[in-house]
Amino acid sequence: MRFPRFVEAVSRRSELPTEQAATIARATLQTLAERVTGDEANDLAAQLPDELSGYLTAPAGEGGPTGGVVEFVYRVAHRAGVDPAVAEVGARAVLATLREAVTVGEFHDLVAQLPKGFDAMVEPIPRPPYGG
Repeated sequence: MRFPRFVEAVSRRSELPTEQAATIARATLQTLAERVTGDEANDLAAQLPDELSGYLTAPAGEGGPTGGVVEFVYRVAHRAGVDPAVAEVGARAVLATLREAVTVGEFHDLVAQLPKGFDAMVEPIPRPPYGG
């Protein structure tokens, strides 16, 4: 998935203007990079367009993988310069778009490294139907 298409998907899902969706996508990826191991960030970055992958491979900013969903949303809001409610809507849209942009296994690996409270931020991952 190319960068403009990724941002368009985030914009559509979040109902935010494209420019704001791009800013929130960057902020969300930077904040995710603080929450996962370097190997996982690199694996995820390898499956994303160069314009997005750089935000996952950048060195972590202040702090680190502390806090849960609330702190995550506040960090995204601070980085993007938006209200926390807007940041939450945007971050949810970014996670949903990431799920489409990377392999199922990679998305599972990402979610497995996020704190338990992130389950509410990520749409349920459908399981394949069992034949019977």
